[in-house]
Amino acid sequence: MIVLIFFVLLIGLILIGVPVAVAMGALSAGAFASMGFSEILAVMAQRIYNGTTGFTLLAIPFFILAGNLMNTGGITNRIFNFANAMVGRWPGGLGQVNVISSVVFAGMSGAAVADAAGLGLIEIKAMDDAGYDRKFSAAITAASSTIAPVIPPSIPFVIYSSVTGVSVPKLFAAGIVPGLLMAAAMCVVVYIISKRRKYPVTPPMPWKLRLKYLWDAIPSLFCVVIIIGGIWTGIFTATEAAIVACVYALILGLAYRELNRKLLVKIIYESIISSCKTLFIIAVANFLAYFMLHQRIPNQVIEGLMSISTSPAVLILLMIGVLLILGCFLEGVSVILITVPIFLPIVDAIGMDYIQFGIIVVLASMIGLLTPPVGMSLYAVCSVAKVRLGELSKAVLPYVIGIFAVLLICAFWPGLCLWLPNLM
Repeated sequence: MIVLIFFVLLIGLILIGVPVAVAMGALSAGAFASMGFSEILAVMAQRIYNGTTGFTLLAIPFFILAGNLMNTGGITNRIFNFANAMVGRWPGGLGQVNVISSVVFAGMSGAAVADAAGLGLIEIKAMDDAGYDRKFSAAITAASSTIAPVIPPSIPFVIYSSVTGVSVPKLFAAGIVPGLLMAAAMCVVVYIISKRRKYPVTPPMPWKLRLKYLWDAIPSLFCVVIIIGGIWTGIFTATEAAIVACVYALILGLAYRELNRKLLVKIIYESIISSCKTLFIIAVANFLAYFMLHQRIPNQVIEGLMSISTSPAVLILLMIGVLLILGCFLEGVSVILITVPIFLPIVDAIGMDYIQFGIIVVLASMIGLLTPPVGMSLYAVCSVAKVRLGELSKAVLPYVIGIFAVLLICAFWPGLCLWLPNLM
């Protein structure tokens, strides 16, 4: 009963506009205080401080900075032109380009909102000029942005690693196949919708022009090789890879003459603000985790779910259901930080690998980015495309179904997620 009351109050506070971190901290502190826990302030300060002192978490602000540098430094334009040259002639034209661009961008930045706000602006304008329906353009832009946190590098995987201690490189490796499956599912949806609506197909581009766009994009594409190759070969850690990505993006931005001192100051400021918001949630969530352990909430959840069924398949579906429901009301980082400590004992009980569970959690949180009322990618694209949230929520539904299908495949086919990590 205490679990239900706690989460109802948490969601209620968030829906009336209380920041997620404040809601989590206030509820945890209030619950402790009501029980006469006199050392609450000292414990709260200690737990919040410890929540952000992990070396792995340093990757988060640097990947956020790298994404912002790429969006402003001319890299995203070159990625889009390269993708257009390669797949623009396919049925669905620029819709397919939209997906492929996000796959390439995913190999450089681990944030969905950076993809939606950066590449999204370029993609939606190009699709408008080509005569595509604005709701269709906005929907595929929002959906394809969710590929970025699945294909490495990935900020959600870094956060999941900080909670579970699972190897970040192995999580990154596990995300490649699901991320590509997400892209394939979206390409199929684009193909079907475009055929039905008879959207225009871009004429084949001359090979000379294709090679020009490829040549222009090579420095940007090389960033993927540096980041992923460096992590997998052990040259540097995920945190060091994030720093290398920032330096490389800065060098390219200066070389392309897209960056200046004024823009650089703005990028750094925006990155600091975004990083502080994310890390503050992580810090307070560490105190929330302490409260849940103190009150044996994970044990209560285990007993409750086990009373429904002991079948691993049913328990997996129940966990996915909880993740999807919470994803409608909480930002993805919060969902990971709140649910993972609760569900890990159940994961142990059914014998699921932590890496596979990480894929399930992240994919479920990606669906949360596309579901109202708290769909961050929806809001990012709404502001760029100037479409209503209700219209976009309806238009993005076919892509949500595609991601959900990939989620179920990963949940019940462990080898799909684990074969690449097992090779490392």
